[in-house]
Parts: sequence; structure tokens; C-alpha cells
Amino acid sequence: MATDVKIPTLGESISEATVADWLKKVGDYVNQDEPIASLETDKVAVELNAPVAGVLTAISAQPGDTVEVGAIVAQIDETAKAGAAAAAPAPVAAAPAPAAATPAPAAAPAPAAAPAAPGQPLSPAVRKIVEDYNLDPASITGTGKDGRLTKDDVLSAIEKGTARTLAPRAVATAAVAAAVATPAAPARAEERVKMTRLRQTIARRLKEAQNTAAMLTTFNDVDMSAVIEAREKYRDLFEKKHNIRLGFMGFFTKAVSLALKEIPAVNASIEGDEIVYRNYADIGMAVSTPQGLVVPIVRNADKLSFADIEKTIADMGKRGRDGQLKLEELQGGTFTITNGGVFGSMLSTPILSAPQSGILGLHRIEDRPVVRNGQIVIRPMMYLALSYDHRIIDGREAVTFLVRVKEAIEDPTRLLLDM
Repeated sequence: MATDVKIPTLGESISEATVADWLKKVGDYVNQDEPIASLETDKVAVELNAPVAGVLTAISAQPGDTVEVGAIVAQIDETAKAGAAAAAPAPVAAAPAPAAATPAPAAAPAPAAAPAAPGQPLSPAVRKIVEDYNLDPASITGTGKDGRLTKDDVLSAIEKGTARTLAPRAVATAAVAAAVATPAAPARAEERVKMTRLRQTIARRLKEAQNTAAMLTTFNDVDMSAVIEAREKYRDLFEKKHNIRLGFMGFFTKAVSLALKEIPAVNASIEGDEIVYRNYADIGMAVSTPQGLVVPIVRNADKLSFADIEKTIADMGKRGRDGQLKLEELQGGTFTITNGGVFGSMLSTPILSAPQSGILGLHRIEDRPVVRNGQIVIRPMMYLALSYDHRIIDGREAVTFLVRVKEAIEDPTRLLLDM
């Protein structure tokens, strides 16, 4: 008995998705609820799970195809057993989808050159690199979900020299390495890669924000000495008690929450001809992932402790990079913080995340000469950038908001006294 695998409901207002990759191939035995494919939506990557246990007999949507919610993309034979799938692949070839099943035997020799680690499917991009360099995937540590290899894992292993090559093509690999080391005329190759659905959505929404909001950016700098001193003093005690590191984001989230109370327009948004003011702070934290930028929301950040904020940020950051964030965790923020400093950025003008009216950009900490009490001293300084919607936030309000953040960071005691 064959069971259809359909695209499930993916969330409110999402009617279609893109097939990113198949984690299983025709002929594989799958358990119920086991991930068999990864899907990309406008907001988040999700996994397609097997509705029943059995042998995957047909795949009707290829990577890159756009499929609607409810569409049939595969079939699973419930009557087949796990042993039967490995011992007798012939019945799979006779399944009702010969077009999808026929290529399976022809594709078998390719993994022989670079076999995947047991139970570890390789994405097309990863498989291409592994085969090009004749690498043994088992020698590379995967950081993706369930230990899967990512493109960065393979490239990092190649750069560090920790990836083992397979013996049959060792000479060819050495020849390739020698050719790379030998100066040659620069290649003029081009590669066309279709934008992922998430990247298309990011591009569209950022452009919409530019076209809709009257965006302006104001800057200030902040002396990080007090925060750095507090971290150094309480880091070990904090980590021992809460089992989480004390980072900078907890301080900035608290400082932003304090400033939002004083300048509510920065926490508001325009809906039609009305301004919606909020007495809560749902702070978005921009996270860079292999699929693009996502902004999970820290709910009621103004009421959370330092430990709760740090735990939430760490958890969402990890799940964002692994593609495990839920759709509802990306919706409804009132303000956003983005930290370009982790990548070395000195100064930038962040773009609003509509319909929000403010976004705070953090940058790298750098020792700079400043004047204190008439003396030139060296201090760890950071530039802050607040981009805001000038339609509802006046310049005075924007500057005051940024000054309040600066004051709270330079004197963290204000965060405890709510001043």
C-alpha cells in the first residue's frame, strides 16, 4: 500500500514552499516522522517528515521546484520492511514512478568515489566539493543538524588539512593541488545560482522598507569599559550559576528596553493612518545563517533577567543556524538589534525590518584615544547606529533614545535602578 507524501500546512499566509534538498533517495527505508526532505519558505527552512514508515518509492518534485501546500511530492510503500529495502532493491525500480526510480542504479557508482558517512546524506553542494576533492566525508566533523555536513564544514576541513582523501584518486588530487598552486592566467568563469526563497523574501522586504519608510540614521559612540569590567568580574560566577555565558547582548537588550520605555515612538509602528504604541518590548535579534539573515524574537525582553536573555539568544542563534526555528518565533517583533561587530564592521546604517520603526546597529569594539577629565586616554569604544522611521520618530526622540542606550551601557547600574 502506497501512501502519498504531501506538503503540510506551513503557517499562516504561507501557501507554497521550495524543495531545497532530498535527505532520502528512492529505495531508502524511512521511519515514521523521519525527515526526508528540507523545504524553504519565505521566512524559515522546515523539514518534511515521513507520514508513515516504509520504502520511499517515488519522488515527484526535484530540488528547486516550487510546490503548493497539499501537493503530493513523494510516495512511501508501507508494506515494505527495512530489510527488504536493502536486500531487494529490484521492486523499487518497478514502482509506479519509473522516471524517478530509473536513475538510481546509474547514480550508485558516484558515491563510491566519496562515500558519505553512515546515515549522513549529503546535499548537492557538499557532494560536489567532496567528489571534486576526492574526500572521505567520514573524516570531516559535521556541524549541521543531526551531524550533517555543511559546505562550510568541508571547506574548513580542506583549509585546515584535516580532511582525508581517498586512495584511488590521491594522485589526481595532488595534481589538482599543484595546478592550483601554479600561477596561471586568471579564469573568467561564471556561475548562475538561483536565489533561495528566503533570500528572495529578504531582498523584497528590504526594498519595500526603503520604498515605504522615511529612513534616517543617527550615530553615537559608547565607552565599553564598564560593561567589559562587569563581565570580567562576574563572568565565572554568572556562568556557574546560570550555565550560560554573560555576553554583551544582555546589556544592550536591557539598555534598549529601558530606552523604549522613555521614547515609546521608537517601539511603535504605523498601521494605515494610525500609530500603534506598545507597552511591551519584543526585541528581534538578527542572526546570520547559511540560508540568509533571520530575525528571531525575544518576547517580553523588558521583563527578562540577564540570564534569561542570554539563554534565549543562544538557543535561537543555534537553532537559526541549524534551520530549526519555528515560524512564530520570527513574527511580531517591535524593535531589532543587529550586531555587525562580530564580523568586524566598524560602522554601518542598518535597514529597518518593516513594520518596525527602529533598529540598533552594534559594531566592533576598538581601542581609541578619547578625552576624559582633560586627559587623553585609551578606551574600548564602539559606534552605535540607530536607523529609524522619520515619519513617526523625530530627530530629538531618536537622538535621546541613543543617548539613553549609551548612558546605560557606560553606567550599567542604571539597568538595575531602571534609570
